[in-house]
Parts: sequence; C-alpha cells; structure tokens
Amino acid sequence: MEKGLSLPQDCRHFLHSLRMRSKYALFLAFVVVVFVFIEKENKIISRVSDKLKQIPQSLVDANSTDPALVLAENASLLSLSELDSAFLQLQSRLRNLSLQLGMEPAEEAEEEQMLEAEEEWEQLEPRPPAEAPPRRHVLLMATTRTGSSFVGEFFNQQGNIFYLFEPLWHIERTVSFEQGGANAAGSALVYRDVLKQLFLCDLYILEHFIIPAPEDHLTQFVFRRGSSRSLCEDPVCTPLVKKVFEKYPCKNRRCGPLNMTLAAEACRRKEHMAIKAVRIRQLEFLQPLAEDPRLDLRVIQLVRDPRAVLASRMVAFADKYETWKKWLAKGQDQLREEEVLRLKGNCESIRLSAELGLRQPDVALRRCRRPRRCIACRHPLTPQVEDWIQKNTQAAHDGIYSTQKNSSEQFEKWRFSMPFKLAQVVQAACGPAMRLFGYKPVQDAASLSNRSVSLLEERGTFWVT
Repeated sequence: MEKGLSLPQDCRHFLHSLRMRSKYALFLAFVVVVFVFIEKENKIISRVSDKLKQIPQSLVDANSTDPALVLAENASLLSLSELDSAFLQLQSRLRNLSLQLGMEPAEEAEEEQMLEAEEEWEQLEPRPPAEAPPRRHVLLMATTRTGSSFVGEFFNQQGNIFYLFEPLWHIERTVSFEQGGANAAGSALVYRDVLKQLFLCDLYILEHFIIPAPEDHLTQFVFRRGSSRSLCEDPVCTPLVKKVFEKYPCKNRRCGPLNMTLAAEACRRKEHMAIKAVRIRQLEFLQPLAEDPRLDLRVIQLVRDPRAVLASRMVAFADKYETWKKWLAKGQDQLREEEVLRLKGNCESIRLSAELGLRQPDVALRRCRRPRRCIACRHPLTPQVEDWIQKNTQAAHDGIYSTQKNSSEQFEKWRFSMPFKLAQVVQAACGPAMRLFGYKPVQDAASLSNRSVSLLEERGTFWVT
C-alpha cells in the first residue's frame, strides 16, 4: 500500500525535475542565440561579457537580466519580434553595465572606428542610378555664310544629340512673306511656333510645309536629310524602296523614304535636341520658347565679320549680287540705296538680338573657351567628334557649301580678294555691329590685305544666350 502511494509522489518529483531541466535548457538555448546575435551586431558586447566574470556577485545580481524580460510566459522562441525585443533590452542592460565598469577610452575609440567603417561600407552598397541630366534644346541662330553648317556638325557628330539641319527651309518655301514690316514679324511668329513643336519632337508639324505632301507620314523630300545623322541612322533609315528616289538622300548609306513617326521616336530617345536655323534672326520672338517649362532653351548666336560674310555671299549667291559686281566693275560712285539698306538691316538685326540677350539677367554672352566641350550642352566632345574636326579642318579641297575646310588657309582668305571700297561700304553700314562684336575697321587697302594687321579684338565668334 505504501509503495502504491509512493509511486505518484515519485512521478511528481520526476515530472517536476523534468520541467525544471526543460526550462533551464530553453533558457540556455536562448542565451546562446542572443549572444550570437550580439556578436554579429556589436563586438563590444563580447568584451563586456569577459569583464562580467571579474566583477563581484552583488554587482551581477544588481544588474542581472530578469528572465521574465526576455522570455514570454510560455517560453516560446518562435516569435521573431519577441526575440528582437529581448535582444534590444539585453543590449541596453549590457551597455549600461559597461559604463559602470568604466570602459577604457581606447575601446570606445575602437567602437567608433567600427561604426565609421560600417557607414563607409553602406556608402559602397549599390545605389539607385542618378537622374539623367536635363534635356537641353539648342538653337544655332545665324545668317548665311557665317560658318553655321560647320559649327552645326559639332552637334550632328555628337551621338546623344538629335540634330536637324535647316528645317525652316520648308516654311520659307511654302509661306510667302515680304521683307520688312508686319510681314517680317508674321514670318518670325510662324518660325517660332514651328521651332517649338520641333523641339518637342513633334516632327509631324513639318508635313504641313513639305511639297509634295507626305503620305502616311512618309516623304522623300525633307531638305538636306543627309546633313542630319539622326535621320540616317537605324531605325530611322528604313530599307530602300525600288523606283523611289530621295531628293536629298543620306550621304553614307541608302535609305527608304523618311518615316516621320520613326524620326519623332528617335528624337525622344536622344538626350538633347539641336536645330540650325538661318531664317530666324529676331531673338525677342523666341521669348515664349525660353519661358516654356517643357524646354530648356539655349540659343547660340553665331556671328562673322560682315566684310567676310558679304565677300562669301557674292561668290555663293552670285546672281543676287549682280548689282554689287557692276558697281565694282564700272566704278560708279555709289550703290543703290536699297542695296545698302538691306546690308545695314541684316547687321542691325544681329546686333539688336545680341544686345537684347545682354540685357537679360540670366543670359550670358561670351566666347567659347572650352573647345573640347560641346557648346551649350556642356558635354565633353566624343572621340568621333574630335576626329571629325581634325579631318575637316585639314581638308585639301573645299567647295562653297562644304563643311570640309583647311582652317589655316581659309582664315581671313577674303581679305586678299575684297576691294577696299567694298570694305568701306560694309564698315559704314555695319559699324555698330562690328564694334559690338569686336571687329576692327581698316583705313586703307594696304591694311586690309596685310595679314599681320589684326581685324579682330580679343573676342571669339561664339555668343551663347
């Protein structure tokens, strides 16, 4: 009977002992896990734990961690949030204990170095890609025979720029405007509105002015298509179509009719947009483009010595300057007044645009000091562009409309063929513009043809507004 009564009591002792061992085992397992996390997060905790073995028991008792703080009542370790909370509490207690122990300054410095190393490592981690530079819209504004085709090639050869060569030619041929007065203002407004749409890559705007009109957005009559690489690259250059001939084909490859939709898509893919135009000269009409939040407009006003411009035009557009040639050949005292007024008007429009730019607080008028950077876009010139410049400034032969020149021979070449009395007419008509841009007048024929006499002050010919 006693044995029968003693068995339940023994079982109870056994079960009680088993439960206590289980609790201790769980507690030990928890402590091991916590210290593994502590070792990974902060090596300083291991150093503090070593010091714990050397301190009095009373201090340990005063600062010991209550198991109730780190274990839930059911002794569960399945909750990650509970484990994190327990770890933070234990870490805080140990940190307070380290202050009471008087951690050495050297150890604190080492801890700071570890934190700094962690921050440096975080800086080396992959970051989201930086935002792309803002898309710039560059207008190369010039007059004929100023070298604008050559300068435009700087943009055309740059692979990240969508470049259009004289798209306003189509408007000039389609819409009739007379010189001067309200008609001149009307033409400038039309040019401005077309430019805005082109800068927004809406190339369909040109379809209203191309003759004959495109069909299904296909045309073989875009003016000087071959002068724009962007219109001759893949995928804009479509397969050649038999018995369809372009009036202005691509230079280095044969393409089918221009697909305006593909051209517009290519325009949007490029980082920047550039347009060369010799048919808009009034800077004031471009104000709405400068204020349009969709555009980041940069206007380059390209100027050249008016004497050189006239000399070049008399060769390139010989039929339009028959009056000038007769005046030089027959030795008449004066030119017709309308001829001089037209020359003066051209110079004044350029001068007024430059002065308008100078009056703007956020506009700079300066020479190009960094030839190895793309003007206005401020991007380094690619090796391809530099190679193009090298080849095209050392050409042995050049044509009237060619962009291939021997720069050393072409520089001031006009001086040796221009009669002095022709230079006098230009100096009288364009005096204010020449002074603004730093071109010096000559007083006699000997000075005009003497290469050692400089005709240019210390200024350049690139004027960025």
